[in-house]
Amino acid sequence: MAEGTAFVTAVRGPVLEMASEGALPAINDAVIVDPDGAAVVCEVESHVDARHFRAIALRPTQGLSRLMQVRLTGAPIQVPVGRAVLGRLLDVLGNTGDGGPALPADTPRRAVHQPAPPLAGQAPEVKLFTTGIKVLDLLAPLAQGGKAAMFGGAGVGKTVLVTELIHAMVSGYDGISVFAGIGERSREGHEMLHDMRNYGVLDRTVLVYGQMNEPPGARWRVPLAALAMAEHVRDAEGRNVLLLMDNVFRFVQAGSEISGLLGRMSSRVGYQPTLATEVAALQERIASAGHAAVTAIEAVYVPADDFTDPAVAAISTHMDSTVVLSRDLAAQGIYPAIDPLRTNSTLLDVSVVGEEHTATAAAVRELIEHYNEMRDVIALLGVEELSRDEQRLVGRARRLQRFMTQPFFVAAAFTGMEGRSVAVADTIAGCRAIIAGACDDWDEGSLYMVGTLEEARAREDARRKKAA
Repeated sequence: MAEGTAFVTAVRGPVLEMASEGALPAINDAVIVDPDGAAVVCEVESHVDARHFRAIALRPTQGLSRLMQVRLTGAPIQVPVGRAVLGRLLDVLGNTGDGGPALPADTPRRAVHQPAPPLAGQAPEVKLFTTGIKVLDLLAPLAQGGKAAMFGGAGVGKTVLVTELIHAMVSGYDGISVFAGIGERSREGHEMLHDMRNYGVLDRTVLVYGQMNEPPGARWRVPLAALAMAEHVRDAEGRNVLLLMDNVFRFVQAGSEISGLLGRMSSRVGYQPTLATEVAALQERIASAGHAAVTAIEAVYVPADDFTDPAVAAISTHMDSTVVLSRDLAAQGIYPAIDPLRTNSTLLDVSVVGEEHTATAAAVRELIEHYNEMRDVIALLGVEELSRDEQRLVGRARRLQRFMTQPFFVAAAFTGMEGRSVAVADTIAGCRAIIAGACDDWDEGSLYMVGTLEEARAREDARRKKAA
C-alpha cells in the first residue's frame, strides 16, 4: 500500500486508536506520529472497522494527543542489517545506543516480519554445535540450526551461561552472534557491551535491546528485530549465526500486556489467547537454510520456579535441547547449575552422537539419580550407615557432580580462575573413568572447577605431595 495519512482518535497508554483518511493500513504496517519532530513509530495490530484501527507504540506516548496527524508508511518496521551493524548496540528500530557514530545512510534494511523458511529448503543433516561446556555437550548436545532453551528461576546463572556461549561461538566458529536483550535491565546491557569489547569479540556481535523500562511494544518486537538481522547473515552472506535471546519470557509477558490493552480475553493464568501462535511465529523462523544456519539459545525465566506455567510450556515444545538450571545445585556451589536429570536433548541419540556418548550420558544420569534417592537417608542416618557398595556409588556420584563444574571465561574476573573449554571426547573419557572407579581415592575438591580429568589428576598429585 502506498503512503497515506490518518489521525489519532484516542491514546490509551501504549495503544493508539487512529482513523484513516483513505484505505486502512495492513496489519503489521508501521505508522508514524511525529509531534514536534520526535517521531513515535507504531505498529498496526487490529482493524476496528472500515475506517478505524489500533496500533502499538514502540516509544513512550507522553505528549501525544487526539487529532495528531499520522503518516502511513505502507510497509512493516524495517531494521538495518549487514556489516554496518556488527559491533553496535541497537534498539528495536535500529537506532544506535552505544554513543558511536550513526550508521551509514546506505545500510541495507530488512523487515522484521518474515515467513519461516520452507521445510524443503532446510538442511536435513544434523551438525552438532559443540560449546566446550562439559555438562551441555554431554547431556544436552546442541545442533546448528536448532533451538535450545535455558530454563531457570531468578539468580541461577542463565545470563552467565548465555554469555559464555557467545564466547564459545566467536572463539570457536567462523560465525556471527546476535544478542537480543528482551526486557533487560539497563545495567546488564551496559555490562555486556563492555564485556564483549574486553573479550575482543564485539566486532562479530550485534546487540539489540528492548529494556524493561520501554513500552511493551518495543519488548515484544525486539526478538523479531534481532532475528531479521540474523536471517540476513544466514541468507545474504551464507554464514552461520548464533542468536541468543535473554529473556524470552519477557517477550511473552510483553505480548500479554498488549493483548490486555487491545481488549482481548485473557486465557489461563492471565496469558494472551494467542500465546501459542506468537511463540510459534518467532520460533519457526529459527532454522537452517541452504548451507548456513541460525542457531538459537534462549534464556527463559521460570516464574516462581513453576515449570507448568503456560508460557514455559509453550516455549519448551519448540526446543531441540532443554537445559534446566537448578536452584538447589546453585546453592551447593555447583556451577553451571544444570540439573542433569531434567536436562535433555532430542539429539542425544546413537545415530547422531554415537553409542559411547549415549551410553556415557545414560550412566551419568543413572548414577546421579541413585545418589539423589539416597540423599534423604544420608541426611537422616549419615553416609556411614550405607553399605560399602552404596558408599562407593555415592562417592562416585559426588565426584561426577564436581567434575561437571567448570570455570567460565566470562566469569574469570569474578572467580579468579581462567576459563576452560573441554572437547567432548575428553568429557566422555573423564566421566567413564569416574564411573569405573578410577578416581575413588581422590579428594572431591581435586575435581571441582577443572577442565579435563588430566588437570584434575595434576591437582590431586599436587595435593598428595603437599600432604606428604
